[in-house]
Amino acid sequence: MSRPPLQALMGFIAAARAGNLTRAAESMHLTVSALSHQIRTIEERLDRRLFVRGARGVKLTEHGQALYDRIAPHLEAIELALAPRRVRRDDALAVTLMPSFASSWLVPRLPRFLAAHPQLEISLQSNVDPIDFSRETAIDAGIRFGPGKWPNVEAVHLFDDWMTPTASPALIERLGKPTLANLNQFPLLGAPGGRWSEWFARFGGSPPARFVAIFDDSENLHRAAAEGMGIVLGRVTLARPLVEAGHLVELFDERLKTEFAHYLVYPSRSRDHRGLARFRDWLLEEAATYAASDAMTPRNGKVSRKTAAAPRKPAPKQAAPKQPAPKKRTRAVR
Repeated sequence: MSRPPLQALMGFIAAARAGNLTRAAESMHLTVSALSHQIRTIEERLDRRLFVRGARGVKLTEHGQALYDRIAPHLEAIELALAPRRVRRDDALAVTLMPSFASSWLVPRLPRFLAAHPQLEISLQSNVDPIDFSRETAIDAGIRFGPGKWPNVEAVHLFDDWMTPTASPALIERLGKPTLANLNQFPLLGAPGGRWSEWFARFGGSPPARFVAIFDDSENLHRAAAEGMGIVLGRVTLARPLVEAGHLVELFDERLKTEFAHYLVYPSRSRDHRGLARFRDWLLEEAATYAASDAMTPRNGKVSRKTAAAPRKPAPKQAAPKQPAPKKRTRAVR
């Protein structure tokens, strides 16, 4: 039997990592057709289907996952061996983070860090994909929203986050302000794996039969709420800039704690990076200040309750919201 073409195996690995043939082909400077041909060559050789195609990309089959697990470590070792060695600079720091967190939290605070450390050059790289520091050798650290337990990285807890129904002033003016009891009668915005059901179970009421729109991107979800499309179970950190700008209003004092939290993560090779040490110390100070101020920020003359388990006051009876003229509801996709 002839040896399998290395280029085809690299194409298979790229497609498995990206979950999308277009992005994988671009990373390898190939056409989608050429990459598909490479994958088909391996499938014919093994007489096994390696991917299933869906609306959002490709996913490994059981046979595809088994092949990936066996060959990926070896190809990664080859890539690392041939990659140019990077000379680390303690006055330069490369950090990857999610775009929504960058725009809503980090970037507004970053000038304070740069003013205190003018000698440090910081590079921010927006990315929503999981970080593989063994491959991304040019990245020193990352900021992620997650469970706090990732393999082969150190995770430093920054702060927890909270969720609360949030709407635009225009929607409130049009339909009236909801109560906890009649919230489900208002247009609500959803997200895959959203927590509206948990909100209603904890604070009363029942989920709606359907959402007016569903978004798989948090930033677009909050932007849609700001445009008056509906009420979002907004994450406080992402919604805060829009609230402060007057584009969104938090409707209740009640809050639901998110399952995940915000973390600074980095590999062991960055542990003694002096620039990262300064950035970590500054982040922890900013995070502590933010968490403390967030707990005591007045809204509508009241002080917000930070714990979701706080006793709920009986919701006053209020008429159902004024019904707008019927219009076709659409399901938004990313």
